[in-house]
Amino acid sequence: MRPGIHPASRPVVFRDRAAGALFLTRSTATASKTIVWEDGTTYPLIDVEISSASHPFYTGEARVVDTAGRIERFERRYARDFTPRR
Repeated sequence: MRPGIHPASRPVVFRDRAAGALFLTRSTATASKTIVWEDGTTYPLIDVEISSASHPFYTGEARVVDTAGRIERFERRYARDFTPRR
């Protein structure tokens, strides 16, 4: 890496507002809030709306999409024969 062109990376705590989970990691993001971590050290705090703790893909609570209903609705809306023309 060339010196002087990369932003400084430092420890930052990310808080998932949906699940209340906290993650300590390194980041270049800036924050105006701080939090005292379990080890007694104060770190910048960044609130996020969703993370692996609350995302349906990671938690296994994915919703089932009714694709059959979507196809039927599409066919009713456009009401024409979709057979190939010769």
